[in-house]
Amino acid sequence: MNEVKQKILVAGTGPAGMAAALALAKMGRKVFLVGPGPNIQDKRTTALMRPALDFLGRLGLAEQIDRVAAPLRTMRIIDATQRLIRSPVVTFHAAEIGQEAFGLNIPNAELNATLAGIVRQCPEITWHDSLVAHWDLTADHAEAQLADGTVLRASLAVAADGRNSPARAAAGITVTTRKLPQSALVLNFAHARHHGFSSTEFHTEYGPCTQVPLPGGFRSSLVWVTRPNHANELAALDDDTLSRRIEERQQSFLGKATVEPNRQVFPLSTAMPARFASRRVALVGEAAHVFPPITAQGLNLSLRDVMDLAQVASAYASDPGATEPLRHYDARRRPDVLARSSAVNLVNASLLSDLLPAQLARSAGLGLLGSLPHLRGFFMREGMYPGSGFAALLPDFLRPSRELLP
Repeated sequence: MNEVKQKILVAGTGPAGMAAALALAKMGRKVFLVGPGPNIQDKRTTALMRPALDFLGRLGLAEQIDRVAAPLRTMRIIDATQRLIRSPVVTFHAAEIGQEAFGLNIPNAELNATLAGIVRQCPEITWHDSLVAHWDLTADHAEAQLADGTVLRASLAVAADGRNSPARAAAGITVTTRKLPQSALVLNFAHARHHGFSSTEFHTEYGPCTQVPLPGGFRSSLVWVTRPNHANELAALDDDTLSRRIEERQQSFLGKATVEPNRQVFPLSTAMPARFASRRVALVGEAAHVFPPITAQGLNLSLRDVMDLAQVASAYASDPGATEPLRHYDARRRPDVLARSSAVNLVNASLLSDLLPAQLARSAGLGLLGSLPHLRGFFMREGMYPGSGFAALLPDFLRPSRELLP
């Protein structure tokens, strides 16, 4: 049983799963990573903030990411609704809080391929290119029976297997889900003007239309959140017509737009589990939280799941899947996940609401952010380093370290 207690099984081969396998393997654990090769055709991009980048750098990805990513130096919110009460433009500059950039925008395909390459070179990780067909969770171990007939046993199972997580279901963790009246059209496009390494969110009555810079200066990724039927109609347009629609939606601030191939549409939903760990299973990534793609929180939050899990596994090295470490992990993740998901869902709900009080509250909030540098700085710091906005209010000698890794 001692040998089993030194092993950890990670189910799921998305970026959160691969990062978890690497982080746990670097602690000297033997890790089983279960799942097919990652999607390297994904045309989406991910904006990663500095803590997530620091974490990935320690896993060995720093140079590869720098070569394929674009810095995020400015983030802007523009109210593009036609409502009676509209909010002022708010611009966030990384330089205001002493940073060169908030983070980097990375093509998902490049991130997945880079992570997969490093994982396959790690001697402590055994990658099983299969799926878990059945889970057997006991007081002593987690057992996974794979579709190819392999049986794996470990002290801890990390559920990185997505929003419909079979591992989460096997652990008996209930989840509250809600289908949203929105879908996201995702694509890349070229434009006539240099983006200046800025990301701009045009807020509409149906969700944000967000441009995020890609390397080179004259290409960006686009996530256009709108009604499901509208997203499908846009996706079905010919390239020239869709390019004009994007230019119009973004008020021509980047000049002529030219869409690139491989557009995708994703229905949106929210999901929140009752617990983040139970019965030798710890949840990370979309198994632990699902919310709309607003304010660049998704994978950043997932990587903080992995950071906290690695710290807990290190602190309880003798049996990281036992009841006490899982209780500790749940307690660590709950405040961060609830705060971030609640904030994102509130912002999204304020866009969808036609109620005058909601419009007033949103306009007043953004107005304060735009006019009060200290308040703006607080939210920028919190967006990058959870807790650092509050820490900045303390005297220097009382401020905690920003170190987020084990």
